[in-house]
Amino acid sequence: MEIKIRKAEKVDMPQVLELIKELAAFEKEPDAVEVSVEELRSAGFGSNPQFTCFVAETIGEIVGMALVYFRFSTWKGRTIHLEDLIVKEKMRNMGVGSMLYRRVMEYAKQQRVKRVNWEVLDWNEGAIQFYERTGAHIMHDWRPVAMHIEALNKYLEE
Repeated sequence: MEIKIRKAEKVDMPQVLELIKELAAFEKEPDAVEVSVEELRSAGFGSNPQFTCFVAETIGEIVGMALVYFRFSTWKGRTIHLEDLIVKEKMRNMGVGSMLYRRVMEYAKQQRVKRVNWEVLDWNEGAIQFYERTGAHIMHDWRPVAMHIEALNKYLEE
């Protein structure tokens, strides 16, 4: 089976959203996805794209995706954040994730960034082992922090 990695197009966003929902279920947060196809299309393909998305495609079906965007590090300068790398369950352990991961790293090199950042859940041992094999550094002394809209609104109202 031939897998093609390519830059996503606006028309791909319904399938990309399905992958996002599959990831949410995998991460035990099936009801957490709020983004819509329209928002993905607007944010990724408008006059000022907020992200770049790569997809893995076989026989007209998107079976994986990786979504990245630029950040700026006060220590390193321009960096890329890998928001999500998702492979359909039926296609896992077939090299699709590795192909997407490599494409992200090639893109980072092409863009001349100083670092690529991402998070991995501490229970996702397969992903952790893969990342470590590639030379990525898993930081155990940093904790991700998020302020969701409800908490943000409450904080600002105080």
